[in-house]
Amino acid sequence: MPRFKLTVEYDGTGLAGWQRQDNQPSVQSLLEAAVEKFCGLAPTVIGAGRTDAGVHATAQVAHVDIDKDVTAHNVMHGLNFHLQPITSQVMVVVAEVAKDDFHARFSATGRTYFYRIINRQARLALALNRAWHVPEILDVPAMKKGAEMLTGHHDFTTFRSSECQSKSPEKTLDVLHIVGIGEEIHIYAAARSFLHHQVRNMVGTLRLIGNGKWTLKDLKTAFDAKDRSKAGETAPACGLYLTEVVY
Repeated sequence: MPRFKLTVEYDGTGLAGWQRQDNQPSVQSLLEAAVEKFCGLAPTVIGAGRTDAGVHATAQVAHVDIDKDVTAHNVMHGLNFHLQPITSQVMVVVAEVAKDDFHARFSATGRTYFYRIINRQARLALALNRAWHVPEILDVPAMKKGAEMLTGHHDFTTFRSSECQSKSPEKTLDVLHIVGIGEEIHIYAAARSFLHHQVRNMVGTLRLIGNGKWTLKDLKTAFDAKDRSKAGETAPACGLYLTEVVY
């Protein structure tokens, strides 16, 4: 049975996240509904990462086995045709024939997330549900110094959700890069894998550095405590985007 690698973009607003849920629409369930209409069967669509409710993606990767003699081009257009009547929030950007042993999740060697902050007093209109609105002025250079403390191999218990199912809190954070562009602050995080809510918890904590409520010493104390309650808030899901999966 041919296996196809799908690159998918989606607006996570109002969706239950990637993973299939009983009573709420999810990215996975919407894609599986389109696959069933396309080929008459209902195979599972496996994603590279289980993004949370409200999180977006510009390049989520998934794989699916389709028992039908079709080209990758037809798969992309066929799935998008069947997605159109049920959602405008999910789109297959690319479909490719994959090797039989390709696995969207377990074959991945890296993932990159982008977090978008809009730092101004006026509330959001065009960027509503697409960014975190932070009204107080943030010190980007100070946030960069805080980000430097978090990069590398560490025990990230302080930034780990209580619901995290990872066997170990230790991760290697390859990149945590912050850029200020006008009224926007862009944060890029790259690693082989992340703990549940790790990026959002780090961003929420870096806000405390940016608004002057915390010093770098406070950040180190919280990091060393290995205690989620010692860190800052969990930044909203609406600002987070999965932008790349590396194989």
